[in-house]
Amino acid sequence: MRRRALWLGVLGLAAGISLYGKKANGEKKSQFSTPLAGNQKILHALNRLTFGPRPGELEDVERMGLKKWIDRQLHPDRIPENPLLEAKLAPLDTLRMTSAELARNYPPPQLIKAMAEGKIPYPSDPEKRMMVEKAVRRYKSKQGQNGDGKPTLENVGLTDEQQRILRRGTPEEKLKVFDGLLDEQKDEVLEAMPQGARIGLFSAAPAELRRKIQKSAGPQAVITQDLTEAKLLRAIYSDRQLEEVLTDFWYNHFNVFLNKDVDTYLVTGYERDAIRPHALGKFHDLLVATAQSPAMLYYLDNWVSIGPDSIAAGVKPGQPAKPNTPNKGLNENYARELMELHTLGVNGGYTQADVTQVARVFTGWTFQPPQQAQSIGFLFDPKKHEPGPKTVLGHTIKEDGMNEGMEVLEMLSRSPATANFVCTKLAKRFVNDDPPAALVKQMAATFLSSDGDTREVLRTMFHSKEFWSPAIYRKKVKTPLEFVASALRATGTDVQNPGAAVQALAKMGMPLYQMAPPTGYSTAAEVWMNSDALLDRLNFSVALTSGGQNGLKFDPLRVLTLGLLTRAPKEEIVPVNTAGGSDAAVVLIEDALIGGETSKSTNEAIHKEINDPQIAAHLSDDPGKALGTIIGLALGSPEFQLR
Repeated sequence: MRRRALWLGVLGLAAGISLYGKKANGEKKSQFSTPLAGNQKILHALNRLTFGPRPGELEDVERMGLKKWIDRQLHPDRIPENPLLEAKLAPLDTLRMTSAELARNYPPPQLIKAMAEGKIPYPSDPEKRMMVEKAVRRYKSKQGQNGDGKPTLENVGLTDEQQRILRRGTPEEKLKVFDGLLDEQKDEVLEAMPQGARIGLFSAAPAELRRKIQKSAGPQAVITQDLTEAKLLRAIYSDRQLEEVLTDFWYNHFNVFLNKDVDTYLVTGYERDAIRPHALGKFHDLLVATAQSPAMLYYLDNWVSIGPDSIAAGVKPGQPAKPNTPNKGLNENYARELMELHTLGVNGGYTQADVTQVARVFTGWTFQPPQQAQSIGFLFDPKKHEPGPKTVLGHTIKEDGMNEGMEVLEMLSRSPATANFVCTKLAKRFVNDDPPAALVKQMAATFLSSDGDTREVLRTMFHSKEFWSPAIYRKKVKTPLEFVASALRATGTDVQNPGAAVQALAKMGMPLYQMAPPTGYSTAAEVWMNSDALLDRLNFSVALTSGGQNGLKFDPLRVLTLGLLTRAPKEEIVPVNTAGGSDAAVVLIEDALIGGETSKSTNEAIHKEINDPQIAAHLSDDPGKALGTIIGLALGSPEFQLR
């Protein structure tokens, strides 16, 4: 398949990006003396501060003025939220629940067991009750009990033809049968449908029915689905784009793995209440919010850490600590990641002794699990806290209970090593995989002088000559999230059901919220530049623009009317199914999606694909399909992988 030529072009780009990253800091300062000009400057800002430009957005920024637009993005509270986004998020009720409410409405196995045994009542909401009843039946089945008897398609009053369609029909056929059922039948039929059949119906279902199907799949699956869909929807539709970019950045900086048991119920509140409110605020406030979050306390095991000389360890109050007490019960996971990944960095000047001392400082920082509490939040347990003074980075921390941890967080958040480490990571996200040392130094100075104000640090970056240099223009490789979001934004695709796009991200190696190591997902090119992941990107692009992604309503003609090609006079647009039409369309689409900056090899590969006699014979009869093919190839091109 000629599409392989584009794929090989992407792989060639990978090598070039890798070399660029290694040599950037070694180049002369003169590379930053000439700034970007005109539309390139606006396009650069849209690529770095957002999840990619939308149709007509370049012109909107040009009218507003780039400086004013950046200032608005730095103050998201001044930007009204997009009503379309709010409407798409509205059905996702778990996003607005506390962790305790999530546990009650979408119960974990412990509560399912309690409901099965009659110890606590079922939810009163009919849909949630159906979901829980199904989970209880599964539990009883595992225990060797029959429960209430699971319904099947054969015993819910369906004809043979209806059963056949619901099992093996197309998504649209399934939906037609389901819509024709009586209301009182629908819940039973959903429960009776095999999982594969439900998935098929889900892809064609409207929002309300999709919600019912989600709930029928099981409680915890709903929470995960809501989180992942919401992140993608916000990346695509939010007008507060810089806030979304930074929320994603800080989540990965303070990563928590969604699938670690109880964290399934804690991550929603973690991102909403600890990360998002502080995305553009003071680093110290963000550090404290993450340190006290039940999600972080559980993920890095601090909630079970016990001081070796504490009351919980069996030492009586006032009893002197024994010399060289073994660290039994002490967990160092959070202390280590706090210094290595959250603040100082691996070369930040701390030792193993500091890790142990910080771990002792944070003993007693815990929370109550969802199944044990009506309200889940941070809790300091003095019985678990290690008594006595501690020494951290040469500073003596006097015995003061919970305040010891606050003192350490204060010290770490204001350390020059932290300023350098955090600013380097920000520069890697917004500037270059190997950012200029001079720029990082400027940003770190602002970090220290502004008390870790992220907004001011970014302002320093955005005012620097390095940020606006041609040397970094279109040199950052998009992560899978950035790629998928930018493709859907650039084409004006109506995301009616983000499930397919979420699954595509997982296939590309980036299942949202599911990075198990505390490092979080990287933004470095070398992580994402591999053959399988890049071929998945091209396949996603072609599937999207050929109508092969259920729930993603792509219309190539709508792309044109939305203004993707507005910079070209209308009289220059030649019908695609006429002689020369496809060539003209390639030029216009490349200009719209990639700013007209495609390489000769990419341009030739696209032309070879659409001019292949076997393909051209089909495209000539369908101008919309022809446009879709060209757009899909442009999205999968090496150049579109860059921002």
